[in-house]
Amino acid sequence: MNLFLAGFLVLFFELTCIRWFAAYVVFLQFFTNVVLLASFLGMSCGCMIARGKRDWLALFPVIVLGAVTAAILMLTVYNEWSGIEIDVGNQVSPQLVFYGTEYRNPDVATFVVPIEAVAGLFFVLISLMFVGLGQVLGRAFDAYPDRVKGYVLNIGGSLAGIVLFSAISFLETPPVVWFAISCGGVAWLLYDSDTLTKSRALALVLIVGAIFVIPLRIDAGSHSETRWSPYYAVNLARNNAITVNVIGHQLMARFDTAGAQYSLIHLLERESGGKPFENVLIIGAGSGNDVDNALHFGVKHIDAVEIDPVILDMGVRHNPDHPYQDPRVEQHLDDGRHFLRTTNRKYDLVVYGLVDSLVLHSSYSNIRLESFLFTQQAFDDIARVLKPGGAFVAYNVFRQGWVVQRVVTMARRAFGCNPLVLSFPYKAALKASEPTGFTMVVTSCNHALASAFEQHHAFWLNAVPADNLGVDGFTVDPARTSDPQLWYKIAPTTLVADQGPIMPAVDDWPFPYLHGPIIPRLDIRSMALLGTLGLLMVYLFLPKSGGFLPRSVGGIDGRMFFLGAGFMLLETRAVVQMALLFGSTWIVNSLVFFSVLVLILLANLYVLKTSSKRLWPHYVTLVIFLFMAAVVPVDIFLNSSLPLRIGLPCLLALGPVLFAGVIFARSFADTVNPDMAFGFNVAGAVVGGLAEPFSMLLGFRHLLLLAVLFYLLSAWVPMFDMRLLASKKRGCG
Repeated sequence: MNLFLAGFLVLFFELTCIRWFAAYVVFLQFFTNVVLLASFLGMSCGCMIARGKRDWLALFPVIVLGAVTAAILMLTVYNEWSGIEIDVGNQVSPQLVFYGTEYRNPDVATFVVPIEAVAGLFFVLISLMFVGLGQVLGRAFDAYPDRVKGYVLNIGGSLAGIVLFSAISFLETPPVVWFAISCGGVAWLLYDSDTLTKSRALALVLIVGAIFVIPLRIDAGSHSETRWSPYYAVNLARNNAITVNVIGHQLMARFDTAGAQYSLIHLLERESGGKPFENVLIIGAGSGNDVDNALHFGVKHIDAVEIDPVILDMGVRHNPDHPYQDPRVEQHLDDGRHFLRTTNRKYDLVVYGLVDSLVLHSSYSNIRLESFLFTQQAFDDIARVLKPGGAFVAYNVFRQGWVVQRVVTMARRAFGCNPLVLSFPYKAALKASEPTGFTMVVTSCNHALASAFEQHHAFWLNAVPADNLGVDGFTVDPARTSDPQLWYKIAPTTLVADQGPIMPAVDDWPFPYLHGPIIPRLDIRSMALLGTLGLLMVYLFLPKSGGFLPRSVGGIDGRMFFLGAGFMLLETRAVVQMALLFGSTWIVNSLVFFSVLVLILLANLYVLKTSSKRLWPHYVTLVIFLFMAAVVPVDIFLNSSLPLRIGLPCLLALGPVLFAGVIFARSFADTVNPDMAFGFNVAGAVVGGLAEPFSMLLGFRHLLLLAVLFYLLSAWVPMFDMRLLASKKRGCG
């Protein structure tokens, strides 16, 4: 029973922490792998002290209450004191751009805290939260006579955990429900071990109470509604401003007060002599501003694609112009890239409307929800769905000139004609090395728009949105208005490639906001810090033989350690590949994790039914699969028939999981100390997670070569240990 419940609680509470701490610890949503690795580290340390006298689960209520309190204090200080700023990789001149991290106060007196320090603090706190659960898991493995059957029970609990968490995510339940379930499970374990004292029960209640009070405190200010989508904590203010994870994200506005960017492409089409666009695809439709403006310019049909169900619902219910109620609008709750690849419709206009998520796609990789929208293959998909002479528009505050250059390069390759770059405020030239404000990239092989600029040199847009449809709202002669300063100049901006060619993002390297194939300094510092903290914690929790030294080297299970490291990279690759095939939605993520657990379960059942203990056939098959997945690009299947498009990529992504699971289960069955073995396996997973940033250098396919290395080490290390042990015996004889 404890094996099942521990498996359930570890996975359920892990997902709870990933969601909650990302929402309330400022900017941690960009580094949710910190929470994932911390949970693994804590579980590993707990397994290692399974036979220790101290009951760490009894400390769970105090540790969790302390971590939650630290998050609340940090959020309060950040919101109430403008003199503090969190630096996320020097966003003034970054190697990797993060949206929503702009400095609030650039004054020299601002107290700057590096995000690595924040990540390190919560890495330790969250790790300690999982030590007690890991200890319960290790003791349960020790008490269960059959290792493999015990692991089957543990996997069954994990499956129950992910199913339940997916269900309550679908129902948009608040964190108080997640923590109540987690604390209830821990209370049962404490009660079962006769350590549920009144003080510990009170601490568990206080945890749930604190989680309940936080959104109420936030709503007491300017916010009127707080809801939890599967991606964010979404807050809707009374002024129709939408905040996600305490960072400003969107603002719903009436057509006559909305920003000019929403109308600009339609105004340019009108002024260049074109007819109103008939069929339009808007990706990142959000709360509806792009949809609203398109409707006012006579569009006949709009496919509005949005990935977040809560933000879409807020737009449906609260957008003041109610654009989603218009019969010309068809809503699609889907990932934009998946929709592009699967639609058979043709469009006159495709719009990327401020596509800039503030969250990672998953806690396993550094890609974001929109990363696969900004790859060369995605732009090729856009070219496929556009009618001849159609237009593609992408606009945003891209932050850096090299990001704009990358978008322009990919658009030029996909469409075969030069895009127009329009900057606000107007710049005659934009260097790749300099910051940029709002920028619009317009790509169309219908040269009417370019000819209009050649004829008039510039257009002028009234700063008052309500006048944009008037006779003088958009003009070629600013002298026609009484106050020329109220008009924006609209003219092409020339890109200056002062940093040389910028590499396009591709499906295997989906990092549009990364300057090039590098591991950013921020990630290197984070890897070093978290790695050091992890080593220190493992050292402190390893059983000691006396003094400061851990037990003999013979007690370190090298095979289980490297199996954990390899499996972490294998799982990362599977999550990313399935996101490309089926979309970067939370449902796809949940199904991938569920499928991985089912395959592990099948691997254990296979080991239970077979008597063979030979591992080399499974190692050979696993390495062959990994080499094939590392060599064969997924995009060659994307335009094939359905069996090839789905079957082969899924086989390459998930097939290795089965063989890796067999190797683990067979090895785990032969361990003398299952608690230590499982602890070293999870510790290896932490190392694999710390190695994930190499994907930014190598791409995700070649990251599998690192996984191959880990698996080869797992096969070699035990043999090395046995030879070493044999030589010691001969020396003693």
